[in-house]
Amino acid sequence: MYARVIVDVPSKQTNRPFDYKVPASLTNWIEVGSRVAVRFGPRMIQGFVIELLEKSDVDDRKMKSIEDVLDLQPPLTQELVKLAKWMSRKYLCNEITALQVMLPGALKAKYEKYIKLSDSTEKSEVVTQSEIENEIIHFIKSKQSVEMNELLDYFPNESLTIKEMILGEILTETQNIKNRVSAKKVLMVKPPQDITLLEKYKKELSKQAHKQMEILQFFIEYPISIPIAELSKRLNTSSSSIKALVNKKWLELESAEIFRDPFQKHDFIQSHPLQLTEEQEKVYQSISQIIQEQKQRLFLLHGVTGSGKTEVYLQTIQKCLNQNREAIVLVPEISLTPQMVERFKSRFGDLVAVLHSRLSQGERYDEWRKIQQKKVKVVIGARSAIFAPFTKIGLIIIDEEHEASYKQQDNPKYHAIEIAKKRSVAHQAVVILGSATPSLETYYESHQTSMDYLSLPTRVAGRSMPSVHIVDMREELKAGNRTMFSRILHTSIEDRLNKNEQMVLFLNRRGYSTFVMCRSCGQVVSCPHCDISLTYHMNTQHLRCHYCGYAEREHQTCPSCSSGHIRYFGTGTQKVEESLTSFFPGIRVIRMDVDTTTEKGSHEKWLNQFRDHKADVLLGTQMVAKGLDFPKVTLVGVIAADTVLNLPDFRASEKTFQLLTQVSGRAGRHELPGEVVIQTYNPDHYSVISASQHDYSSFMRTEIQTRKRGIYPPYCKLILITFSHENINLLIRTGEKFAEYIKMEQLSSVIDVLGPVASPIPRKKDRYRFQCLIKYRGGWETINLVHNAVTSLEETIKRTKIQISIDVDPQMLM
Repeated sequence: MYARVIVDVPSKQTNRPFDYKVPASLTNWIEVGSRVAVRFGPRMIQGFVIELLEKSDVDDRKMKSIEDVLDLQPPLTQELVKLAKWMSRKYLCNEITALQVMLPGALKAKYEKYIKLSDSTEKSEVVTQSEIENEIIHFIKSKQSVEMNELLDYFPNESLTIKEMILGEILTETQNIKNRVSAKKVLMVKPPQDITLLEKYKKELSKQAHKQMEILQFFIEYPISIPIAELSKRLNTSSSSIKALVNKKWLELESAEIFRDPFQKHDFIQSHPLQLTEEQEKVYQSISQIIQEQKQRLFLLHGVTGSGKTEVYLQTIQKCLNQNREAIVLVPEISLTPQMVERFKSRFGDLVAVLHSRLSQGERYDEWRKIQQKKVKVVIGARSAIFAPFTKIGLIIIDEEHEASYKQQDNPKYHAIEIAKKRSVAHQAVVILGSATPSLETYYESHQTSMDYLSLPTRVAGRSMPSVHIVDMREELKAGNRTMFSRILHTSIEDRLNKNEQMVLFLNRRGYSTFVMCRSCGQVVSCPHCDISLTYHMNTQHLRCHYCGYAEREHQTCPSCSSGHIRYFGTGTQKVEESLTSFFPGIRVIRMDVDTTTEKGSHEKWLNQFRDHKADVLLGTQMVAKGLDFPKVTLVGVIAADTVLNLPDFRASEKTFQLLTQVSGRAGRHELPGEVVIQTYNPDHYSVISASQHDYSSFMRTEIQTRKRGIYPPYCKLILITFSHENINLLIRTGEKFAEYIKMEQLSSVIDVLGPVASPIPRKKDRYRFQCLIKYRGGWETINLVHNAVTSLEETIKRTKIQISIDVDPQMLM
């Protein structure tokens, strides 16, 4: 038998399968999706089996054999292997890159170099001329093989000697493949099979051995295996008392594998299905019928904030579980996870696994293993949870489907919604795309194609939408108000403090000031590596680049003209926090942004504190704008509605509308009525007006006409190609060659090629950036053309090290 293997070498030359022999000893262990160790050139590397063959076209004498199988159970299903091949074509990435993104970080191979004596050295007992060489040989011989790092630590100044000994075939170098994280094991204490023996052992103990007596009594009452640490804690005894009984062979110690549980300290109270409203029931029945029939179908669930979409999700999942099928639930950001996890764990208990980036690598690995070993039936998580290795998927839910975070920004640049659609076809599953503000593309698709449109137009229990005030900040300035809080927002905050109610304040900029400028010469302090101004962070007194991480101390004088007239302009979340405590003494503020949520569990900690009313204000960036549900929040303040509106992106209006609508929806979700204050310098913009009126339809009608005039999605598809290099002239020449190749083919599907032009951020990390944007209709024909155009530049890429990034269906054009 032969196996087609994709090897772990992400390059253009190796982006194809290689044939290997399957040794007779491994025939029963190797399947499609298996992770294997293979020799590739002089190295031992990991690979993935994508096909098994009875015959191969490769000469048997030249073919190598698979060395080992790395997992007892294949980590990838046959469906995921096929999906990776489709992804490599669709998103123009290497197939190994698509396979790797499906696995937890723990299964990404860690290669370790080992040094041992060569066969000739072993047999001939070589005695070299050099004393140090003899020392190295004796050291390795005593251990049989030594990891390279350990050898260099022991002989720190002899790296050249070791290299010469390898070249001289005195030593040989081998490579082992290890996982980055292994399964967690604990020592378990186990009673004898014949429990009646314990009574006999008790009689043999001396009367002073009280603790040992207690331990034996425990196992008489509870004849189970138990971790040694847990037994010590339960009986308040030391491990030495337990080990004394093990030494007498009265008890046994054994090593057992356990799952790390990121929620072991949580106590989830069992919840039960709620009575659905008439609107919810109608939606539930529409979805439930298709789940019952086990058909593939796409639904857009368009429900206003507070309309009860989550309860519909929970009950449709139960319907799916009743059929012994599995469900995947995606949420857009880590901040949504704590509240969503609580609702899902409360309803489905241990049947739920959670996958997101804030888990430790070990926890993520164990949650993934629960899925693989069929110990759970529901997975909830961020983007990458779409690759959960389920084999009987009945339902995929993508909450807040409009979120750009469902698009991966690194290779492979996949979109989770597209992956969900592809997987639903393979499993005949239902996909629900839920949102209060569906993306224009999804909304358009639901009215033009086979996607079904479902609506929840009102809030649960007849609760009203919050009243919204738009404040023109230009008028505030004319009235002499130079603070960041308009008069109405200031009054509203005071009112909520007096009523002991809570508030959410939203500003989509972290830091203290968005830029630092010298008022004498006009110099803005910028990053030396990127064409972007530095943001001032007051708590660390540093200026920081949010693109490359460069930081420098705050300036007392201008670095250009040495003037002392340095001023901090713009407003970030830190500055808002300082102003709040200044204007409202005693106000309790929780700030949630990237700077305050880096620690593990920090999102949950802050949100729990806010839920327990240990703060009056939740202040933050996008992470406070969506999915949060707190009964006492009656006021939402948007400090600056224009931060997204002014971005050079055709989706800027849509993103503004979505953010304003979502953050407004945090107010008045329960008995208390809600109020929203939107501060803006563009009060007449249609996205701001539509959001203030909770009117998706009017926004959509205006925006769809704008897109039609400019020929942007949904009226076309996009591919963004970004070129980066230190040499700007080389970039322009390469970009022009690429654009000429595309135009020369004159495909009817290609509408336009824009560029090459400088990217909106023209330099990042000392590399200049130019981009081309292709507008097209159709599918594979244009994607293949882009692939061919990049291939035509292969010689230039190899010679100059120019980097080319291809983003199919980009969500950001920055």
